[in-house]
Amino acid sequence: MKIFAIAIGSDHAGYAYKEKIKAMLLAAGHTVRDYGTDSDASCDYPDFIRPVAEAVARGEFERGIVLGGSGNGEAIVANRVRGVRCGLCWNEQVAIWNRTHNDGNVLSLGQRTISEDDALKIVTVWLATDFEGGRHLQRIQKIDA
Repeated sequence: MKIFAIAIGSDHAGYAYKEKIKAMLLAAGHTVRDYGTDSDASCDYPDFIRPVAEAVARGEFERGIVLGGSGNGEAIVANRVRGVRCGLCWNEQVAIWNRTHNDGNVLSLGQRTISEDDALKIVTVWLATDFEGGRHLQRIQKIDA
């Protein structure tokens, strides 16, 4: 597996999975910066998600992972940052398509929608999957234009 520099962040509803994912990433040798939150106390997800997306967009990190209850709001916030292509993934196949077709650089997960085991598998396959390029490159260029 490739080793990446990864930014990660969550709100209270994604905190538990964030901690599990972070531990898995560190054990695999990835560099990880945690942008918070630091507990399951209620908080506002944009405060933690936007800094992750901005760090990825600036090139400080190769990939980002954001988490919340559903992952929807987190994906919306991340995609407001120019240069970010964040996909909400709920299974391994969607994670593969996010990378192969969309060159996704930020992954969004919903702790209330998938099991912990599935979340870890999604992260693993998302990190291991390369962008296909080819016909998809033109589409990415249109997104970024």
